[in-house]
Amino acid sequence: MARATPAEPAGAAAADFDLGGWSRLQLARVEDALSRWVSPDAPASLGESMRYAVLDGGKRLRPLLVLAASDAVGGLPEAALRAACAVELIHAYSLVHDDMPCMDNDVLRRGKPTVHVRFGEAPALLAGDALQALAFELLTPEDGADAAMPLAVQARLCRLLSRAAGAQGMAGGQAIDLASVGLGLDEAQLRRMHRLKTGALLQASVDMGAACADAPATVTNALMRYGAALGLAFQVMDDILDVTADSATLGKTAGKDAASDKPTYVALMGLDRARAHAHELLAEARSALQDSGLPDTRALSALADMVVNRSH
Repeated sequence: MARATPAEPAGAAAADFDLGGWSRLQLARVEDALSRWVSPDAPASLGESMRYAVLDGGKRLRPLLVLAASDAVGGLPEAALRAACAVELIHAYSLVHDDMPCMDNDVLRRGKPTVHVRFGEAPALLAGDALQALAFELLTPEDGADAAMPLAVQARLCRLLSRAAGAQGMAGGQAIDLASVGLGLDEAQLRRMHRLKTGALLQASVDMGAACADAPATVTNALMRYGAALGLAFQVMDDILDVTADSATLGKTAGKDAASDKPTYVALMGLDRARAHAHELLAEARSALQDSGLPDTRALSALADMVVNRSH
């Protein structure tokens, strides 16, 4: 159960928190688990393409959010680690499919050739399919009906992740994105698209971390607000970086959205207003953390700062 003691002001708390040190410890756990759970033994080089898609790259923001939220509410460590890896597998599968010629047709991801460029289109499609399935396998371990991973926690995590990845989440947002090329979306339409396409999985990361404990509704509602604000801020910054950073810094093709005539926050608002909006969303995220009443939200606060102040 989460401890209902007064929280420190979220903005100030992040300043005295060693995000780098905390992240290194958490990422070592995640990388080790992913390397163990994404097996190279799948048939016909499928395991090789799956591992290529997942390992040795990426910010791992979603796993960090799961682990930070779980820590904040006193969640079950094994459940949190499995949830962190499951979210990253869904994210990785989505990138594999998004990069394919039938979608965004990109050749660079995480600083290396995309999976379909490296292995071919059919193997890339299958690698994405297998990663998606593996995510839910991780959330339902055979020996999970014990204190480390109760069945009720498994069910909550599966529901949160499946909804965030499906038609009412990431896949639905990608459908809107593909249908909106060349169209002028207003701010409400753009916000809806990105809350689904990018924000849903980021918010689910926070929600899944919270679901690793029996936290009160006041806490989970506040963390949901935090996750929603952070998810949208991430996309605003992605739109900004697409026009201000180079491909080597981003690890993916810069300027792709503008070249594809996609609706973005920069196209809608201009660069300065988009930057201001990202900081408004950061303030919303900090306010939600303060409202949570949790005693230590420094990791979550520091991650929100990182999202808005990042260079890639």
